[in-house]
Amino acid sequence: MPRVLIIEDEAELREMIKTTLIRRKYTVMEASNGKEALLHFKPSMTDLVVTDLIMPEEDGLKVIIKLKELKPSLKIIAVSGGGKAGPGGYLNLAKALGAHTVISKPFSINDLIVKIEELLDKEQ
Repeated sequence: MPRVLIIEDEAELREMIKTTLIRRKYTVMEASNGKEALLHFKPSMTDLVVTDLIMPEEDGLKVIIKLKELKPSLKIIAVSGGGKAGPGGYLNLAKALGAHTVISKPFSINDLIVKIEELLDKEQ
């Protein structure tokens, strides 16, 4: 059973992603910010991470760098609305730092699920 960590400071979005993944038989862990995610991250128990980029405590770009150090093979999807500047710059940087896929907010939950399934299927 694939294990996904969701790092998202917007509680409603995090819950929606979590609920959808659980219905699809994924094991889901969650964190409301990057600092919390890094404290509880277990490389052997995580197959894929969906992380927001702009969050309090520890931003998603730093989280990507640290997670890739802990588990270089980890699949990462970065999502961002980009704040006032728009998502482009943040998402491009996330890709350069090791995110496999980037998605702009707002996004369709179905599009996210397709990306998750594509990344996890490549692993098997």
